[in-house]
Amino acid sequence: MTHEMIRTELAPQAIGTYSQALKTGNTVYLSGQIPLVPETMVLVEGDIESQIRRVFDNLKAVAGAAGGSLQDVVKLNVFLTDLAHFPSINKVMAEYFSEPYPARAAVGVAQLPLGAAVEMDAVMELGS
Repeated sequence: MTHEMIRTELAPQAIGTYSQALKTGNTVYLSGQIPLVPETMVLVEGDIESQIRRVFDNLKAVAGAAGGSLQDVVKLNVFLTDLAHFPSINKVMAEYFSEPYPARAAVGVAQLPLGAAVEMDAVMELGS
């Protein structure tokens, strides 16, 4: 089975040796996104909810480039440098997803790339 690289200018470009996403069959693996503004490649300014929205917007752009949407996400991994922001994840996530919600993990980490407070990656399953 071949892997198709997914790339869009509407999300931050990879800052390392990885693809924004890879599609294999009907499954798309979306790389971790931090709250970078695609046009400037600088972290978005604002509170944690602004940062979470930027991450979801970045994931949404990559999902769209792969032919899907956030509603096709079946697994979401959330990494936070402060687990006190967990309620903000739930609040903002409700703006981007509807039931059935994806399976999810939320993990507290010591630090994230570029000093970000939040990072998320996802697995998306496209219709056959």
